[in-house]
Amino acid sequence: MAEGMAAVTTVAQRSRQVVVGGWRLMRRWPVIPAVILVGIAMMAILATWIAPQGPYDQDLNARNAPPVWQAGTWYEEHPKVQQRYFLGADYVGRDLLSRIMYGARISLQVSGIAALAGMTIGSGLGLIAGYFGGLIDEFIMRLVDAWLSLPFILVAMVVAIVLGQSVAIMMGILALMAWSSFTRNVRAEVLSLKTRDYVSLAKISGASTPRILIAHILPGVVNTMVVILALRLGGLIMGEATLSFLGAGIPSPTPAWGLMVSEGKDYVDTAYWTSLFPGIFIFLLVMSWNFLGDWFRDYMDPRLRQL
Repeated sequence: MAEGMAAVTTVAQRSRQVVVGGWRLMRRWPVIPAVILVGIAMMAILATWIAPQGPYDQDLNARNAPPVWQAGTWYEEHPKVQQRYFLGADYVGRDLLSRIMYGARISLQVSGIAALAGMTIGSGLGLIAGYFGGLIDEFIMRLVDAWLSLPFILVAMVVAIVLGQSVAIMMGILALMAWSSFTRNVRAEVLSLKTRDYVSLAKISGASTPRILIAHILPGVVNTMVVILALRLGGLIMGEATLSFLGAGIPSPTPAWGLMVSEGKDYVDTAYWTSLFPGIFIFLLVMSWNFLGDWFRDYMDPRLRQL
């Protein structure tokens, strides 16, 4: 009896240690956001091989076909539909799961390239403004203020109307959305770094201005750039989805998540899944990037690091 009680106690203690260890692991590292991001990235990379159908394949007999768990007698009433749609089909009979998989490529590609372009432009302007100061700094900062005062959605819609809709134009619009936050934060870091002794010694030794900026100051602001990049990616993904929803983003029939939500909004009362599932994936991707960005900020700043 005593041995049995001891064994139960040991199992309970080990279970408690596992739970506590798992909780500490998730507090210290962004496990859940990382798993979600890796899953969506793998889904995007392998879409060609794992998607049940092509993203543009249509079957008008399967218009607004329900998900498999809700199909019931639907397929009995539509005998011409041979394919079972796991997440259902949209208003022209395209498989939602396949379009969501290919849509992950669009979201990651557009937001990633736009974020890198915005980081390059904004960080470069921040380096120049912070290092040279004076009229150059004043001009760049007033440019940032003027840009931030513009209604971004309105500007994006005007650009889409004038230049047309395409993936490349969407990347450019989102890059313009991202650059200003890099400029301000990098400039603030450079104002502090340019007064350090090692920068003064580099000037005395005859180092050129480009060398000082790239070899001596830029490494000191990389952490700031990475944190801002992680924090901005979620906003860029939401911006792309919003513009696509409003009809000023990715053009149809490209499988973009925001466009899929927009196309399904007219059928919410009869085929809610056409908007619900793309919306869920937008939520998961944006939430994961926001959590990961917060973790990066805490990890890079020793004052905020959670031990």
